[in-house]
Amino acid sequence: MARNGTHGTLGVISFGLAVAITSAAFTFFLGLMATFFGWGVELAGALSSLYIGFSPTFVGTITGAVWAFVDGFVAGVMIAWLYNKFLLRRAVQMVPPHSHAPAPKPEQEPE
Repeated sequence: MARNGTHGTLGVISFGLAVAITSAAFTFFLGLMATFFGWGVELAGALSSLYIGFSPTFVGTITGAVWAFVDGFVAGVMIAWLYNKFLLRRAVQMVPPHSHAPAPKPEQEPE
């Protein structure tokens, strides 16, 4: 998390990769469970309508994981970018108004 003044911002690419890897791992795990144990076949069927080529087979599982990685990366980048924009807008709005400090006294010239 990078620091911007007193508020932390998200690393856009880092957050995108984190969401992408998590999404791909979940999809891969779901595909393997549906392939070998028959668990989550209905959910795999629903995801096959979203990710082209995803099916409860080994090759379909890899295809779905690749699609989930791309989808997760795009979603993560968009979420982090929007988060940073809203955070910075809020930080600008929360800056206290400038106080009217007395003007500095001019230096006196030697007599």
